[in-house]
Amino acid sequence: MSNFYKDVCLNTVDVARETGIFLRVARLNETPDAESKGKNDFVTKFDKEAEARLVAALSEILPEAGFIAEENTSDKRGDRYNWIIDPIDGTTNFIHGLYPFCISIGLMEKHELVAGIIYEAGLDEAFYAWKDGPAMLNEVEIKVSDKKWVSESLIATGFPYSNFSLLDKYLESMKYFMRESHGMRRLGSAAADLAYVACGRFEAFYEYDLKPWDVAAGVFILQQAGGRVSDFSGGDNYLFGGELIATNAHLYDEFFQKVAQFMK
Repeated sequence: MSNFYKDVCLNTVDVARETGIFLRVARLNETPDAESKGKNDFVTKFDKEAEARLVAALSEILPEAGFIAEENTSDKRGDRYNWIIDPIDGTTNFIHGLYPFCISIGLMEKHELVAGIIYEAGLDEAFYAWKDGPAMLNEVEIKVSDKKWVSESLIATGFPYSNFSLLDKYLESMKYFMRESHGMRRLGSAAADLAYVACGRFEAFYEYDLKPWDVAAGVFILQQAGGRVSDFSGGDNYLFGGELIATNAHLYDEFFQKVAQFMK
């Protein structure tokens, strides 16, 4: 069965890269008009076109699979397999001509993630992993970093753009990590953040008010690269629960304790 997951994953990498190249070229040629889906939550015609391309291509790779997709291009649900896709993770970056922005594609079998693919358009980087396989970056295996303490770590986060209910607690946590770590980064794409933890560029990432299509691919790739993930309570409701802590193999206990302390 592992060859099946590998074949599906590698075929999906090709689809993600082709769609990412389309987006990169389109953005160079046209400044997209943004439609608002809510406060600071934007979509462009390119999100919708990219998702339609992904749905069509992924339907050929795995015809029986359904979709959980940000722009609701398809409402098909599969009995066994479902793709979880974000056609542009980092739409605000895309609108403003900034990188990173990513295509994020996760595959679930029943309730288990079995593949993850992230294509970051700016650096032409494809991160991917399949069940029982390694985590890869452009055909080279990747692993999380070996840093053991917050004090030697670079930490990523994301800022809330519509749900400010936890903002004061969040700012307190950020003050702590700014003082106690090598620094903090906010890239504007949770998919990129998770991919960068997976390959050792960051040691940890945390954010709230996330959606499953933001994180499905990234958490799977990170786990296959040796990382750890949880929600803010230390549980496993990180895919649909909106809260995520993600770290390398060594840092989790210290990092989790601090996030939980501030965000409880």
